[in-house]
Amino acid sequence: MGVFRRTPEEKEAIAEMKAADKALNENSDREFAAGIRHETDEYQRLNAAANDAAAKVSFWHGGTKKRGG
Repeated sequence: MGVFRRTPEEKEAIAEMKAADKALNENSDREFAAGIRHETDEYQRLNAAANDAAAKVSFWHGGTKKRGG
């Protein structure tokens, strides 16, 4: 198995991270279009979810998880 191959669990975590990022970005775009220029409760909730999802994905696959963690 190669270094960059993904396990089924990693694939699921990556998909969850991408979905969380997409939700955050879509919300940010909606709020910006509505003239909202501060971090709303919804933005903070989605940002925390995106950060939590990224923490489960290896740095090598776009997340923030460190080696061995």
